[in-house]
Amino acid sequence: MRLFSDTWTMTTRSLRHIVRSPDTIITVVAMPIALMLLFVYVFGGSFGHAFSTGPVKYVDFIVPGIIAMTVVSGIAYTAVRLSMDMQRGMVNRFRTMPIASSSILSGHAVSSLLSNLFSVLLVVLVGLLVGFRSQAAAVEWLLFVALTTLFILATTWLAIMFGLLAKSVEGAGSFSYILMLLVFVSSGFAPTGSMSAPVRAFAEHQPMTPIVGTMRSLLIYGHAGNSAWAAFAWCGGLLAVCYVAALRFFRTRRGPMIASQ
Repeated sequence: MRLFSDTWTMTTRSLRHIVRSPDTIITVVAMPIALMLLFVYVFGGSFGHAFSTGPVKYVDFIVPGIIAMTVVSGIAYTAVRLSMDMQRGMVNRFRTMPIASSSILSGHAVSSLLSNLFSVLLVVLVGLLVGFRSQAAAVEWLLFVALTTLFILATTWLAIMFGLLAKSVEGAGSFSYILMLLVFVSSGFAPTGSMSAPVRAFAEHQPMTPIVGTMRSLLIYGHAGNSAWAAFAWCGGLLAVCYVAALRFFRTRRGPMIASQ
């Protein structure tokens, strides 16, 4: 029980930092809405005519891609906040307190999960306002939430790992640009069939394509689709590897000792 109470204490601390940080609020709240409106009203016309999405409207097609991009941009702040704690000596101060040491990382993970789920909810609500429609029943929505939660946790622990390894706060969140590139070079915003052969081969064999494709299949077609096993396997494998690696780095990494924050 102490682990859970300590984790919740660290979670509320991290959530307070999110609420008090204007740039984080912009990323977590405003950016998903801006991305949705940008792709629907600015790029939607040209992209929608550049390739065929079949009977699916372009706004329906891109919502899963926007969700993936929202998560990828949101979890970068987890790496930044953890790196700030490392650089300012807060992590070492927490280690001297009578708390479960794993709660330091778990608090960042839970706060990232909650804030990103909130961002995903915003994306879905704004999508509904601009014409997004889902054919999913209750079971498919539950599977969608489960996959999204697993995706957030997997990328969050990846962010935690980079936050522990980063030499500076500025470089802590830079890994997210790689993930953003993977989202763009996937089926998130264009069918892979419309891509050139080399790009298509890469897009079809990287993790974002089955993850986004499964989200789209659940929301738009009302079934998990053929790529569901790959999506859950990618997320589960990434979560397991990054979780173990982050705990190992946390045991060996020491930040500076600073008396005050």
